[in-house]
Amino acid sequence: MTRLWNDPADFAEEMIDGFVAAHAAYVRRVPGGVVRRAGARPGQVAVVIGGGSGHYPAFGGLVGRGLAHGAAMGNLFASPSTQQVHAVASAAHRGGGVFFSYGNYAGDVLNFDAAQERLRADGIACATVTVTDDISSAGPDERHRRRGIAGDLTVFRIAGAAAEAGYDLDGVTRIAAHANERTRSFGVAFSGCTLPGAPAPLFSVPIGRMAVGLGIHGEPGIGETDVPTADELADLLVDHLLAEVPDGVEVSGCRVVPILNGLGSLAAEELFVLYRRVAARLTEAGAVIVDPHVGDYCTSFDMAGTSLTLFWLDDELATLWDTPVDTPAYRRAPQEVDRARVGGGRPATDEALAASTPPTPAAPVTSGDDQSRRCATTVLHLLDTATTTIDRHADELGRMDAVAGDGDHGIGMQRGARAARAAAAEAVAAGAGAESVLRRAADAWSDRAGGTSGALWGLILTAIAAHLGDAGTPAPAQVAAGVADAARTVQAHGGAAVGDKTLVDALVPFSDALSRAVAAGTPLAEAWTAAASAARTAAATTADLLPRRGRARTHGTASVGTPDPGAHSLALIADATAGALADSERTHA
Repeated sequence: MTRLWNDPADFAEEMIDGFVAAHAAYVRRVPGGVVRRAGARPGQVAVVIGGGSGHYPAFGGLVGRGLAHGAAMGNLFASPSTQQVHAVASAAHRGGGVFFSYGNYAGDVLNFDAAQERLRADGIACATVTVTDDISSAGPDERHRRRGIAGDLTVFRIAGAAAEAGYDLDGVTRIAAHANERTRSFGVAFSGCTLPGAPAPLFSVPIGRMAVGLGIHGEPGIGETDVPTADELADLLVDHLLAEVPDGVEVSGCRVVPILNGLGSLAAEELFVLYRRVAARLTEAGAVIVDPHVGDYCTSFDMAGTSLTLFWLDDELATLWDTPVDTPAYRRAPQEVDRARVGGGRPATDEALAASTPPTPAAPVTSGDDQSRRCATTVLHLLDTATTTIDRHADELGRMDAVAGDGDHGIGMQRGARAARAAAAEAVAAGAGAESVLRRAADAWSDRAGGTSGALWGLILTAIAAHLGDAGTPAPAQVAAGVADAARTVQAHGGAAVGDKTLVDALVPFSDALSRAVAAGTPLAEAWTAAASAARTAAATTADLLPRRGRARTHGTASVGTPDPGAHSLALIADATAGALADSERTHA
């Protein structure tokens, strides 16, 4: 269990602060994460990695010479927000473009892609390779859908080495993609992990049993078996990985880097006992073992478990793998720590280093006319109602999410809704119109919540805001058009469709019902109430669906019988705000 925290909602931020304080010779704090204290060389590709917190040494612990230039660090098991990724990348960039790499999870993809779009709009070249090493999360014919686990290290390290060697952005991207294609991982667990403040683990494994094919976010495995001996477990891991060797690899005579990764609670001695058999099996198969790794490289808080990664080298990969690495948590052929220097050889100050970091601009606040300011107060009232509703149901949402996910949906929605309400209140006090208030709220929700839900709710609120304007009172048709745009935008960015067991299953019926009612001349509050009923019904029916998107997809039937938490939380908000909207219409009548 996790024993030390203050406020669980502040855990990730306080952890990053402590990490920077402990490793100030290597890294400095920037909004959203950390970057190298010395930074990249002028014109060098900046390698930016990231993901949710709770996986140390991934991700901040891998920032340093020969590896990453920056790490965007999200909340616990939640992707960093678009704003966090953008801020870290802007701080790391030194003219050679930005290369992104991270595990292939829906929230990370949404937020890193959105940040990449912003950077390109800023004139900064970007490229991305998502890590897809976990063979348990999809079949060989769907490798692009696999998640990234401890194989992150091989891809990150090759990308960092290529940047160190002077590869351009295309070159770094090419070799990182090649490294990903030659990396395979498989993992098991003996117990779940417990988030700070949580009363119980995200999942449990019966005593004497072992979960097989787990992820690194507290997801349960795809199967379960009796706990084997160490040698039997080594055979299981090696057999699974040798059954799927990358294209073009002949095991006999091929160089391989084995990474036996601890997930947080296994003793080093246990891992060494296990590795003894792993090494013997690989040698028997004819593989040439290079630079074996045994230890914690990508953890899952206090989870008791392990994963084995095999990284199959060729000549170019082997040369890059020899690049010296020196980071706070990971060193190979240690070199002198980077020391940033300015004129005269004096150490650079934090102020001098930060001077080149462009601030992340907030959405502009535009003063509204009298009608739009009244509408803005309604927006604030709706956000306040949504926040109160989510606060009341946060534990329920967390339990639903833990069935086949990572259990953070409730706290993520809380963080987002509270931040949106605070940002909206500030904008209303400044005299902003309805559009500006909701845009500020959207940005705050996305930034503070992080993860998939943060990205999606940021998209939803931004799309609706674009139809409100900062002058006059929007007609019901404008509001309905904004919700329809929100549904289209979420589907375009997330790739989900109705029936995939996601938030879309409630959002699309809500939008369709609202549009029909408004087109028939129904007043907005009444139309919203009817649409909320449609969303509530649709969200309930997701209990019968098999997930086809998101983390729950990997666990198949585990979530059958439980509604999708994203759809359920949207329906809760739609239902609660229907009454709040009717109250506001009566007040302003």
